[in-house]
Amino acid sequence: MKPKTILNLSLAILMLGAAQIAAQGIPLPPNTLVKVYPEESDELLLNPGIGFTTFQRFNGDDLNSGMLWTEGLPIEYQDFDGDLTNKDYPQTTIAYFRVNWRFLEVEPGVYNWEMIDKALKTAAERGQTLMLRISPYERDEEKDVPVWYRKMVGKESKDKILRGKWRIDPENPAYLHYFGGMIAAMGQRYDGHPDVEAVDVSFIGYWGEGDGMELLSDKTRVGLINKYLDNFKKTHLIFQPLNGDATQPELLVRGTNIAAYWPNGTHNGEGPNMRHLGWRIDCLGDMGIWDDFTHMLDVYPQDIVRSGMKDAWKKAPIAMEICGTFLTWLERQKYNEEIVDYIFEQALKWHVSSFNAKSSPVPEQWSPLVDEWLKKMGYRFVLRRFTYPSRVKRHGQIPMTSWWENKGVAPIYKDYKFAVRLKNSKHTEVFFTSADIRNWLPGDIVFDEKLYVPLDTPTGEYQVEIAIVDPVAQNPRVKLAIEGVNSEGWYPMGKILVTD
Repeated sequence: MKPKTILNLSLAILMLGAAQIAAQGIPLPPNTLVKVYPEESDELLLNPGIGFTTFQRFNGDDLNSGMLWTEGLPIEYQDFDGDLTNKDYPQTTIAYFRVNWRFLEVEPGVYNWEMIDKALKTAAERGQTLMLRISPYERDEEKDVPVWYRKMVGKESKDKILRGKWRIDPENPAYLHYFGGMIAAMGQRYDGHPDVEAVDVSFIGYWGEGDGMELLSDKTRVGLINKYLDNFKKTHLIFQPLNGDATQPELLVRGTNIAAYWPNGTHNGEGPNMRHLGWRIDCLGDMGIWDDFTHMLDVYPQDIVRSGMKDAWKKAPIAMEICGTFLTWLERQKYNEEIVDYIFEQALKWHVSSFNAKSSPVPEQWSPLVDEWLKKMGYRFVLRRFTYPSRVKRHGQIPMTSWWENKGVAPIYKDYKFAVRLKNSKHTEVFFTSADIRNWLPGDIVFDEKLYVPLDTPTGEYQVEIAIVDPVAQNPRVKLAIEGVNSEGWYPMGKILVTD
């Protein structure tokens, strides 16, 4: 359905068009204001940087079978038949991979960049960006630190391996030098890459989840975080601030408060080394899977506040990972529709943008809940009102106003541009507005602009169109929750006449 347009023109102009009337010598009326009230769409939108992620897979790959999943191993590629559909799983714009250090740094200072390069290319071909974590090690022997590093440090004594989820002594200077060196090299190669969605910060512990972070010396902790901060200045970083022994609540705060990660005790987004980090949690939906405590009731609500990261979502993305899989939830009889809806509500309250469901099937009975959740996850832009003049002179101004609503729970985090296009059969003119849509938080947004028409713009009637576009390719990248999009991804607002 087309946007509703209100335009105070004569019947003749409505029937014939201003340009045609001008050509017949009929005087045009004074300039009038075109008011457009687009119709909202309830469509489930597939937009960059938000929604479900695939895990160790790309769009179009087969899902994990049963309740288990794989991670940490070198990236593998399934046969692809050209169909991007994910059976029993939402379409996604993010492919999330976790690969262990030993598979990236094959010899000291020798990196298997081809693995990441191929993953970036494949993700782009499947309509995705790449979210990446390089974990130091996992529980199993075949997922230990690199072979060459194990030979270098040997089997370190137990008095230095202070936590059950440590395989090596992180205070050994070699760890900061080599694992930290790998982080630095990765940042130097990939920071700012348009197809890298985010890098998942990883230091120590199984799967790089940071178990025992509070035991690290300041020198080691700050040294490791600075390897990320100093080398990823454009790509978003997300980290896991909620870790430790859940039976000792003080450990959940001590050493995990954001001040402990920053040099000089600065806080997130403040101080001389000002950066905004996003965060992630890895057990969304735990309502008693292990019975002794629940992440959803006993850990996350309190520690999102205690960690100092409650408002981080305003500047950096929040990523969440399912506890177990949906099939794990289904096996537990307590996970009925009401409980699942409660879990999704809490994630929205915490401003989730992306969700890793581990490429495990979504049970059919919960699919409607998932669809409604996806409509609120991240950002969702509705253009409510748009105005512009019905005619403009070459080299003149187009004053435009706009009222938007972000009906999601987070802003957009990439610097896409709100653009206006004038187009007819002979000429196209694209204007980038000055809007920084990264500041369009949930709720109402009012943005006004004056656009200047170039002197060499041919006179005539043009279609006025709007879109949120890639700043380099200038093609529409973000779908709006309004009706009327055309085949090129632009949203027509009405006509304008360019005159001398």
